[in-house]
Amino acid sequence: MRNDYVIDDLDRAIIAELSEDARLSNTELARRVGLTPAPCLRRVQRLERTGVIEGYHAALNPKAAGRGFEVIVAIDIAVNNSVTIEDFESAVVQVPEVTEVRRMFGQPDYFLRVQVADGEAYEALAIGTISQLPAVNRLLSHQTMRRLKG
Repeated sequence: MRNDYVIDDLDRAIIAELSEDARLSNTELARRVGLTPAPCLRRVQRLERTGVIEGYHAALNPKAAGRGFEVIVAIDIAVNNSVTIEDFESAVVQVPEVTEVRRMFGQPDYFLRVQVADGEAYEALAIGTISQLPAVNRLLSHQTMRRLKG
């Protein structure tokens, strides 16, 4: 992966279109950004090769997938040393209901995005799994009222 690739306006247009609909055919993508298919495909392949485009993902409806109850969890760990951090991070990424993990500067140490079916499922997960992860000192939950973006 090269990091010296400079993104231009056409690349930005390609990225914007693929961000909206990653299933666009190359022909349709080329039409939307004002290129012919061959140079459009070369640009997409270069964006993939240089790591600008890391992959393509399906957007899921959390409620339909049984994960309509979303909680943002602030986690403080007991000890901030490399072994403790590695142990916590290795364990937390294995929890399927944890859909995002962010290590923070300052407090809290981590923010987790948790998606489950309902409040009872979250309570069971928080007590039985999240609070039992290595070195968890404090867990503070914030239920999402409504998601506006992202």
